[in-house]
Amino acid sequence: MTTAAQPRILAAPLRLSTGSGTFALRLATGFVLLLIWEGLVRWLAPSYVARPTGVVDAIPRVVRNESTPLTALAGGFWPSVETTLLAVLEGLAIGVVFGVIVGLAMGRLRDVDSGLRIYVNAFFALPTIAVLPLMTLWFGYSATARLAIIIFGAFMPVCLNVYDGVRRLPTEFIEVSKTFHARWWNVWFGIALPASMPYLLAGLRLALGRALVAAVVAEYLLALKGLGFYILVTSRAFDQNASVVGVLVLMIMAVSLNSIVDVATRQFLPWFRRSE
Repeated sequence: MTTAAQPRILAAPLRLSTGSGTFALRLATGFVLLLIWEGLVRWLAPSYVARPTGVVDAIPRVVRNESTPLTALAGGFWPSVETTLLAVLEGLAIGVVFGVIVGLAMGRLRDVDSGLRIYVNAFFALPTIAVLPLMTLWFGYSATARLAIIIFGAFMPVCLNVYDGVRRLPTEFIEVSKTFHARWWNVWFGIALPASMPYLLAGLRLALGRALVAAVVAEYLLALKGLGFYILVTSRAFDQNASVVGVLVLMIMAVSLNSIVDVATRQFLPWFRRSE
């Protein structure tokens, strides 16, 4: 005689208390990782390789914008940060606007969808660095090529996410708009775009990262003044601690831009992810 299998109840994973406990756990994890980094570099690597204590010592020197002949060639630290940040913001603005428009058109017009979707998907999967030589042929080794590659990187995720949001628009919304004889622009920008806002926000988060990557890659390969070129020059001058400071600033820029998106979401879209 057999008995029915009893369901197994798995024990919940051990977890520290939320709030201060989680914060302490994160700090402890980061401290351990820094200790491992410091120990491995001191044990195995040459003296010029970046390590946490060297990075901490380099921060005041970099922040004060103390220049050497090579860093002066790169344009200085703060001018480099300003140049990269302005280029990223400008490229993001243009890429998001065109991404929203093309995504709406693909989602609402069947012929546009049939004609463009395969190409947008193909370019989205294409590595950004592979497009850069083409941009240099069109725009030369200039800031315009950097702006173009940033727009390219920001456009694709916004366009595809807006397209997905519009395609998932409930049919009831469209039927109601037809009942009230709404114009096409009312449907596009008054119904479809607000309804696809969660998808747009997801695409915007992807676009932020791709835009930063595109800017740094362009500055690496085109020798354009900016934070990417500053990191490249200081690294080749064996001042890797200063290079890591530049990398940390890039991380701060990425986190800050994402935080701005989060604040804007809570401020203007209080209904979105209310439970989080």
